[in-house]
Amino acid sequence: MSAMYKSKAAATWLALALGSFGIHRLYLRGFGDKLAWVHPIPTLIGLYGVQRMDQIGQDDRLAWMLIPLLGVMLVQGMISGIVFGLTSDERWNARWNAGLEPRSSGWAAIIGVVFCVFLGGICMMSTIAFSAQRYFESQT
Repeated sequence: MSAMYKSKAAATWLALALGSFGIHRLYLRGFGDKLAWVHPIPTLIGLYGVQRMDQIGQDDRLAWMLIPLLGVMLVQGMISGIVFGLTSDERWNARWNAGLEPRSSGWAAIIGVVFCVFLGGICMMSTIAFSAQRYFESQT
């Protein structure tokens, strides 16, 4: 059985699109990666917080404690995409494609990194702003 080639661009875009659910880890490490299976838990808890805030309103303290989990998971996915996309082709192929014919990743990985930086910055700043606002509102 031959090993499957792992594309740097595909890993970057998977981290961008579904990194909070750990799909990029499943792509790279396979279904045996236990950490990949933990990713959906805080993501879904954060989404539950968003749903609670939508239904109950902004005064729901549980919702504003859960929503930052979603932000953290989104940011970690974006950071993973940035790290994947900026890894040199030589290092990537040595780590993930040892024994296979090396390939160049091209511009797809770099474009993915640009989107990861853009969306990761938005997610990070939104999470910080939301958490700080809720903290200071609870102090008054």
